[in-house]
Amino acid sequence: MSIIHPTAVIEDGALIGENVSIGPYAYIGREVTIGDHTSIASHTVIEGHTTIGKGNRIFSHAAIGTIPQDLKYDGEDVELIIGDNNTIREFTLLNPGTKGGGSVTKIGSGNLLMGYVHLGHDVIIGDHCILANGATLAGHVELGNYVVIGGLTPIHQFVHIGDFAMIGGASALTQDIPPYCLAEGNRANLRGLNLTGLRRHMERDEINALKSAYRELFEEGNPLQDVAQRLFEESRSEKVKNLCKFIKTSKRGIPFIRKS
Repeated sequence: MSIIHPTAVIEDGALIGENVSIGPYAYIGREVTIGDHTSIASHTVIEGHTTIGKGNRIFSHAAIGTIPQDLKYDGEDVELIIGDNNTIREFTLLNPGTKGGGSVTKIGSGNLLMGYVHLGHDVIIGDHCILANGATLAGHVELGNYVVIGGLTPIHQFVHIGDFAMIGGASALTQDIPPYCLAEGNRANLRGLNLTGLRRHMERDEINALKSAYRELFEEGNPLQDVAQRLFEESRSEKVKNLCKFIKTSKRGIPFIRKS
């Protein structure tokens, strides 16, 4: 049985699952679908073609599914899809996609979006990511799984961040960050591997293989693409291959301090 406060406004056509809680003065638009066991706190706005999965917790004053902040948007049918078991804290702003970017913004499952986080149009986020307070993702940004973004960090449009990467707080990121790596600064540069995150999820031999690959790629002064191609062909580690494949396919380049 769902619990809906009498002051909440739910438009005809909205689909509300089982055991959903909707707090005072919340607004739910007519094209919204909300999955079972989701809680929506007071003064939250959810509109547009927005689909929210099961077990999500959405805190007060979140604005979800409002039209994209893109001057080219002209009322097209666009979408926001949110997976299961996410925590979306106060004053977050999550926009749907745009026609020029595939028409969908997609958030996976098990993520934590802290207060004042903004996800621009056509952003794609994997599972189990943490975005700290005030993290701001411009349009078309893509995050893998288990990515951590520090507080007050803006990320330039079209940037791609790989699995298990971490971006330090108060950084400004304009280029791609490969999986398993740590970056920080304004502008952000690679500082090494995200060892704390890796130790929580990987065996020692996998981490050692990544350490060796990182040294060859970023610390020995050899041409990055050449090293990535060689390691991709020679390494037996799937993690190293993933790292090298990301580098080889990066469109915005990798920010690191090149050895002379």
